[in-house]
Amino acid sequence: MCEGRSSPDAGVKIATEANTVLSSEGIKERIRKLFNNKVELSVSSYDTAWVAMVPSPHYSLEPCFPECLDWLLDNQLANGSWGLPHHSPLLLKDTLSSTLACILALKQWGVGEDHINKGLHFMESNFPSAVDKNQHSPTGFDIIFPGMLDYAKDLDLKLPLDPTILNAMLRNKELELKRCYERQPEETEAYLAYISEGIGKLQDWEMVIKKYQRKNGSLFNSPATTAAALTHHHLQDAGCLNYIRMLLDKFGNAVPTVYPMDIYVRLCMIDNLERLGIDWHFREEIRSVLDETYSCWLQGDEHIFMDVATCAIAFRVLRINGYDVSPDPLTQISKEESYFDSLGGHPKGISDALELYRASQLIMSPDDSALRKQNIQSSLFLQQTLSNGSVWSDGLSKYISQEVDDALKFPFCSSLERMASRRYIEHYNGDCSTIRVLKTSYCSSNIGNKDLLKLAVEDFNICQSIHREEIEQAERRVRSEWLQLYITGIKTNRWVIESRLDKLKFARQRTAYCSFSAAATLFTPELSEARMSWTKNAVLTTVFDDFFDVGGSAEEHLNLVHLVEKWDVDIESDCCSEKVRILFSALHGAVSEIAHQAFWLDLLKAALIEGGWSRNNMPTVDEYLENGHVTFALGPIVIAAMYLVGPELSEEAARSSELKRLYTLMSNCGRLLNDIQTFKRETEEGKLNAISLRMIHSGETTTKEEAIEETMRFIKSQREELLNLVVKKGSIVPRACKELCWKMTKVAHLFYLKDDGFTSQHMMKAVKDIIYEPIACP
Repeated sequence: MCEGRSSPDAGVKIATEANTVLSSEGIKERIRKLFNNKVELSVSSYDTAWVAMVPSPHYSLEPCFPECLDWLLDNQLANGSWGLPHHSPLLLKDTLSSTLACILALKQWGVGEDHINKGLHFMESNFPSAVDKNQHSPTGFDIIFPGMLDYAKDLDLKLPLDPTILNAMLRNKELELKRCYERQPEETEAYLAYISEGIGKLQDWEMVIKKYQRKNGSLFNSPATTAAALTHHHLQDAGCLNYIRMLLDKFGNAVPTVYPMDIYVRLCMIDNLERLGIDWHFREEIRSVLDETYSCWLQGDEHIFMDVATCAIAFRVLRINGYDVSPDPLTQISKEESYFDSLGGHPKGISDALELYRASQLIMSPDDSALRKQNIQSSLFLQQTLSNGSVWSDGLSKYISQEVDDALKFPFCSSLERMASRRYIEHYNGDCSTIRVLKTSYCSSNIGNKDLLKLAVEDFNICQSIHREEIEQAERRVRSEWLQLYITGIKTNRWVIESRLDKLKFARQRTAYCSFSAAATLFTPELSEARMSWTKNAVLTTVFDDFFDVGGSAEEHLNLVHLVEKWDVDIESDCCSEKVRILFSALHGAVSEIAHQAFWLDLLKAALIEGGWSRNNMPTVDEYLENGHVTFALGPIVIAAMYLVGPELSEEAARSSELKRLYTLMSNCGRLLNDIQTFKRETEEGKLNAISLRMIHSGETTTKEEAIEETMRFIKSQREELLNLVVKKGSIVPRACKELCWKMTKVAHLFYLKDDGFTSQHMMKAVKDIIYEPIACP
């Protein structure tokens, strides 16, 4: 090809990349507007119908809000129903409930006879869905829907409905009420108050208003419950009326199913951005929302603390971003032993439990005992719920089931960002992730937004292509057979070949694994140098580990340590073997780039000490860990990368006790997780590790299982202290640098989830998904 002339394919690639960038910028701008504009909520036919039923305080034979009646007349769907247009076929119970409420409103005021007849025809055709277990049940459906049928009788409305199905509905109502009264009295009272429109005249409205009215005048921020109070209560409560009027001023002639929920929706949006892996594009906007939320938290805003999901998300997002929030409001929710039993199988209750579980994983100190208890309770509840197949009979509940399954399989301490993002991107694609269901369904463009999904896919694939290019620079020879299935024609591995590391037959070639651990955590494009540093040092530490384990003699080990101590040497004459010459040359070149000789020297000296241990020269567990956290070899990988992640790591910070503690906690976790999984193999090889030492020093009275359990408790305490240091503000070590220690701890948890990470089969798909397999555009 002539110099200066590019190929047609190259031109197409450049044009495609330019179009992708332009598209991404447009999407990002639209997402930014979601932060600046008011939270958008869909209006609810169900709630609007209940508002339409409210009689005038001046003349009870006229509607108080005739504009809502007009809206009902204007918004009946072509099939005779009311509800969200283009609703899911699994939401027929919701549609039936909304349609019946609208029919009742029109019948009450004697208008819209044709609309009523069309609605009745829809109900007759779809009534079997009311008892179909494959259909999604809105909150309180089994009580509210029969209650509306009773109100239809009071209005002398003839419903052409199958008596068999009606009887089945009454049985469902009895079962639901029985489940209610098996709970704690306060929980039963609150739940029945929330669905008061289904109880009607039998409800103690005086009690409901006195006990559950919010500062904005509403009952539970629910227009339907608030309107039902105005309909059934003989006194027209001014607070309830003002709340409904405020909604109509804001939304026009219809109302949403819940309001306000600005805090919840904005937090959900941030949560979605973080889980989709695109939050780094919106750091300023997210910080602004978090500052506002923290202010509301400190003021005791009832919109946070009177809703389980909002309180849990607020706590989790604020705490992980370094805000000082106490878990007390969260743990108060489930302090009663029966709390999780009271949630039953309702998707709203399961969603609340899932948020409590996610929040309760942020344990940072022994003082978080109530949070620890909540974590155990919520985990057990979700496991039991997941095993109960009947709960997941409908499609929307199956979406929640998938969320629960993912949360339990990949707890916070072992969920690598890019792997979690890929799973969520693939999970997010579909109506189930955009629709929420309370007493009726609703959606918000701030939560269910296709722009978020499109940007996430584009961003993931762009970052992935960058990671592949980096591997092509770092790897030439791919030896593992499984990886060759995915990689064909890969370019020369310049660094491995130039360093002659491929000549060391004893050394495991794990460049793909090392690149994967970097790409799965340091994924943004500007962190390329940090990823390369991480990968190179990870490759080197693996090779050096093999050298001290099986590849070198005692003489070679000692020679290598002396070379690193002296550093400026004559490689040709001072190295005692070709293996030592290759290793020192590779290390010298890498450390010249990264300038962290001290960590390598500490590592090699610790490896010498470890090699001298035996049953005749046995360390204590503490002595083993003091040396073993160094030989786990995370220092050269993580500390070197700290200088390349953005914020400057000052000399003072680099020498601080804080950084040393971060490094020690991270390394202890990794060392001990490795020891648990390699115990059997290392015992067979006659090697000592933390598990065998605990057993030996107990006089063989401690079993393997007990030693592992004790070690896991220690790992948890170390991990909690590490997380506390990472999120704590006012630190001398920059947050970005501290996060590397937490990210590496997550890598260790994932690598040693089942066995030795470098021999684990479950890692194969992970490497493929993160580095080689793009996500298909939605």
